[in-house]
Amino acid sequence: MKIIILGAGQVGGTLAANLASEHNDITVIDKDAERLRELQDRLDIGTVTGQASHPDILARAGAADADLLIAVTNSDEINMVACQVAYSLFRTPTKISRIRSNAYTNVEKLFGCDAIPIDVFISPEELVTRYIKRLLQYPGSLQVLDFADGRVQLVAVKAYYGGPMVGSELSAIRDHMPTIDTRVAAIFRRGTAILPSGDTVVEAGDEVFFIAAKKNVMPVMSELRRLDTAYKRLVIAGGGNIGERLARAVESRYSVKIIERSYDRCRVLSEQLSKAIVLHGSASDHDLLAQENIEETDVFLALTNDDEANIMSSLLAKRMGAKKVITLITNPAYVDLVQGGDIDIAISPQQITIGSLLTHVRRGDIYNVHSLRRGAAEALEIIAHGDSRSSKVVGRRLDEIVLPDGVSIGALVRGEEVMIAHSHLLVESEDHLILFLVDKSKIKMVEKLFQVGFTFF
Repeated sequence: MKIIILGAGQVGGTLAANLASEHNDITVIDKDAERLRELQDRLDIGTVTGQASHPDILARAGAADADLLIAVTNSDEINMVACQVAYSLFRTPTKISRIRSNAYTNVEKLFGCDAIPIDVFISPEELVTRYIKRLLQYPGSLQVLDFADGRVQLVAVKAYYGGPMVGSELSAIRDHMPTIDTRVAAIFRRGTAILPSGDTVVEAGDEVFFIAAKKNVMPVMSELRRLDTAYKRLVIAGGGNIGERLARAVESRYSVKIIERSYDRCRVLSEQLSKAIVLHGSASDHDLLAQENIEETDVFLALTNDDEANIMSSLLAKRMGAKKVITLITNPAYVDLVQGGDIDIAISPQQITIGSLLTHVRRGDIYNVHSLRRGAAEALEIIAHGDSRSSKVVGRRLDEIVLPDGVSIGALVRGEEVMIAHSHLLVESEDHLILFLVDKSKIKMVEKLFQVGFTFF
């Protein structure tokens, strides 16, 4: 596939690395020639230096025969104009754009063939807000991902001493919970991925990814760790787009306080929010945190656009007694550095955005893509098509499907029915299969496995 990526920032660069490794023809456009040289030194891609929305620059990048344009510059306006130019002059078939501002995303009928020709728009702020809401819904979780429109969830938890399953084989889960079906898709132990089997023993400190129907997630979590009590009190550091979105989404369920540096922004927030308390000040102010009884806070969320400020305020809040801290970090080099110590969960908006973008880029009927463990692995939701003659999947039992090494099937969804993967299950056309890939280089092999042959009519 010939793909043009506009913007060589964290998202554009990471996306180029993901797609180039899958043998796509990638060209990246950016005004920063030095950044483009850095990408070209380590990736097999083409680059064009210039303004991403200019027709001559898009022409030099090969827009005339591009299959897909992905606009992820830092400017909503440049992204939108570039999509319009690509459609009007080059008839680029598919155009995906990152749109940050609520002023655009909240307007109906703004995007489409009869308006601004963007086929798919991605709002990072909305994606991050939803991601955090799921974490708050399941106290103690490290990652919670939806599949099959929320009917199935993949959840990551850290196994602790005292959990019923710690020190036991995974096959014992059925003895503990005979009425609940679940499957452990992968275990990360000391940074190394393990594709588990029934005799795999869960160790304290393991990062365990399990898949289950949504209604069964909490009982399974209780087997792997002591359940945290439900959250009640949240403190949000930063009243920007993400902080405001999150506060508005959860203020009816939790006691919410927002700490914001800008007095003018505080006034806007106090008018926009109905229940949340807005505090003017710095989240790194020891006296302010003490005054607001930070030791009684269940979750402290650092959501400003400054990584260093987020890290420092999180460390201070945790040291002063906040039970859990969740920290937004845009620099990927910081994420693995800080998570697991005083910072409980480090969130990378780039990885969340990348997963959503890849959902729309992958070939075939890939319905969902989620990046796991900060990009170390992936989970896919793929729709099976065809029949037993035209498909290598449909009409076969799960134990008859030849999967690449490092790939496992976690669950199968048929209509409203959720079926955890067991060897005897027979795949039918239109089933949704959830797969876990420890080795992302196998994505092409997975796509090929699900392709329909020529005998399908």
